Amino acid sequence: MIEEGRRIYRHSQIGTLILLSLSVPAALSALGLILVAYRGPVAILLGSVLAVLAVAMILFCSLTIEVTENRILVSFGPGVIRKHIRVDDICGVRIVRNPWYYGWGVRLTPQGWLLNVSGLNAVEIDLSDSRKFRIGTDEPHQLSAAIEKASRLAG
Repeated sequence: MIEEGRRIYRHSQIGTLILLSLSVPAALSALGLILVAYRGPVAILLGSVLAVLAVAMILFCSLTIEVTENRILVSFGPGVIRKHIRVDDICGVRIVRNPWYYGWGVRLTPQGWLLNVSGLNAVEIDLSDSRKFRIGTDEPHQLSAAIEKASRLAG
């Protein structure tokens, strides 16, 4: 467990694009479920699709980033999916722009893991073991500055 330390930065970004892109098939599945009167194999299929989409919407509805003196915590939605990064392990930070096809959610890209809910802006973190990690954000300058401040304080 990583000790928390004093908070330097905290920001939550709503996954508007994820919510919109999942709400359309969810609405169509719900409509289909109503039209088939909740019976038969089609209803089971539509109900299953609706349940999976609802869970995805809950899990990926937002991305919260918290930077403290000792660690960075990145968590989706209610926090079931999250990543901790020790500030001591960081050896570089830069603002980057992701190509559109990197998408949203948790992705393995040629530049390392990406956690993103909306937009193309991100902060790329170089780790001391040569791995890279990208955090999608609508506040890249503030996040980068917070990580650099935490690195100086740890340092």
